[in-house]
Amino acid sequence: MSATTPLRASVAVAFHSGYGHTAVLAEAVRRGAAEAGADVTFIPVDAITDEQWQRLDDADAIVFGSPTYMGGASAGFHTFAEATSGRWADGRWADKLAAGFTNSASKSGDKSNTLVFFAALAAQHRMLWVSLGLAPGWNSTSASEHDLNRLGYWSGAGAQTPLDGGTDAVHPADIATAEHLGARVARQASVMAAGRAALSLVVTA
Repeated sequence: MSATTPLRASVAVAFHSGYGHTAVLAEAVRRGAAEAGADVTFIPVDAITDEQWQRLDDADAIVFGSPTYMGGASAGFHTFAEATSGRWADGRWADKLAAGFTNSASKSGDKSNTLVFFAALAAQHRMLWVSLGLAPGWNSTSASEHDLNRLGYWSGAGAQTPLDGGTDAVHPADIATAEHLGARVARQASVMAAGRAALSLVVTA
């Protein structure tokens, strides 16, 4: 491989979706990461298999996703998080990249609590958090609800879908923001993988 050829990073999207809205965002994260050159594993955590656990262990980055229910991540995601305790004890996910996304029916809906929970979970696993990396949208008279990051989150991707709306009601700007997050994580994972490969060459030289 030449020095100018980027390494193909592996990204896992581990998410729970109660009514399908978060799954739409998860697919957008997957699409963004894949278009940025990553190998992506798509993992609904309420039906996770042994093979998918191994893919998480092997991934360079894990993106966590959950709806925000009653001010926090869903019970389905919490069940998954608690099931990672053995990997926490082994330090199996240490130094992987991590990021997160969430959806609620309200514009705020206390989504920040869910993103903070994801970041705390990542920190306990000794992972490295990747922020959204976008300026806030829709915060001036010349701005639009179609801006990326229209809800103004920094730590991860936040989305809002009407309580009575189907999966087709997920806002296009929120989908595009989730795609941006996936691409950002993939690029950072590629940089991390390239750095590790370079360090390995130095050590073995």
